[in-house]
Amino acid sequence: MQDAEVKPERKTIFQILGPGLITGASDDDPSGIGTYSQAGAQYGYSMLWTMLFSYPLMSAIQEISARIGRVTGRGLSANLRRHYPKWFSVPLVILVLAANVLNLGADLGAMGASLKLLIGGPALLYVVLFAAACFLIPAACSYKRYAGFMKWLTVVLFAYVITAFVVKVPWSTALLRTVNPDIHMNPTYLSLLVGVLGTTISPYLFFWQASEEAEEVNTSKEEKALIRAPEETTVQLRRIRIDTYLGMFFSNAVAWFIVIASAATLYATGHHYISSAQEAAEALRPIGGSLAFLLFAAGIVGTGLLAVPVLAGSAAYAVGEQMKQRVGIDYSPKRAPVFYAIFGVATAIGAALNFTPINPIKALVWSAIINGVVAVPVMVAMMLMVHNEKVMGPLAHHGMWLYRFGWLATAVMGIAVIAMFATM
Repeated sequence: MQDAEVKPERKTIFQILGPGLITGASDDDPSGIGTYSQAGAQYGYSMLWTMLFSYPLMSAIQEISARIGRVTGRGLSANLRRHYPKWFSVPLVILVLAANVLNLGADLGAMGASLKLLIGGPALLYVVLFAAACFLIPAACSYKRYAGFMKWLTVVLFAYVITAFVVKVPWSTALLRTVNPDIHMNPTYLSLLVGVLGTTISPYLFFWQASEEAEEVNTSKEEKALIRAPEETTVQLRRIRIDTYLGMFFSNAVAWFIVIASAATLYATGHHYISSAQEAAEALRPIGGSLAFLLFAAGIVGTGLLAVPVLAGSAAYAVGEQMKQRVGIDYSPKRAPVFYAIFGVATAIGAALNFTPINPIKALVWSAIINGVVAVPVMVAMMLMVHNEKVMGPLAHHGMWLYRFGWLATAVMGIAVIAMFATM
């Protein structure tokens, strides 16, 4: 008598969600919140269309990065090292590291300033404490436990959804501008548009999601790289698609609500220039009330706790894989000393930037410029890899619609970078 066929266990949505959800949520970091707040404060509801426009593009490119990690069992940087010359891969990784450090500094500074707004006290002390926590927590956890913690932490982003419902919003206008763009052809609008797109589609997200998919393979005896287990292709690619598209939808929906909250309060009352997320929170208090202020400021702290480890971790994965070192949150600091050294040093330098005369806004501008410069060649390399049989095996020709959207996203980012330099 033959054994009955064992069907795979049906997973709940929460079990399916993982790297894609965390990547999408970390995209709404304090620096991103500042950019979205400025978009709402300066142009009202005019930029809401960008969230709808960028959603399929960022979803496609993030799914491609996830596929590369799951199929090969290696992160994006490891694949760049294996399939491209050093003169191409090493400078890209160095630029990603530089952009991440600048972004870390801005995010940690925003977290410290926001906590000071909430409870008083020294903002710089909070910066140090946040930096220490963002390093020590992943260093002390297994990958599975840390991934679970990060998934629950994404709940903090609902603070911005609630904020939009606390303040008075003309929803008909907001919905109209989402589907009917009101584009202003002036350098300021175009520059901010590039900033919004650059905040939405960032290289550190590619490196993080690919490495997390690889870590899912490497930390479980039951999981295998798809190039060695093609029979799992349908199940795993379906999981990746659900995880990624829901994660990116969550990310863009939260950004949409941030723009709306800023437009309904700051723009409506003439506060058109906001230089940071914490400044937006402070400006909200007399306009939207104490609850709106509390939600906005607390959200900055929560999103920072989510985004800072992703920024530092993606840098550690990128550099460590390029150096052929053992990488991964599932390893202890003793077993992966280089990975944790890069993680810790990147976080420490980011924190230290807040003790220097460096203007955090200028740091963010440079971070956006570097990210824009790096994004295009990294995306081109990803698109070539995902269609290369030497990298992806028989899965190289799987998903032509995804392939087309990936190239479209790459072209849009290329145009955005050209526009960024043209409007600087």
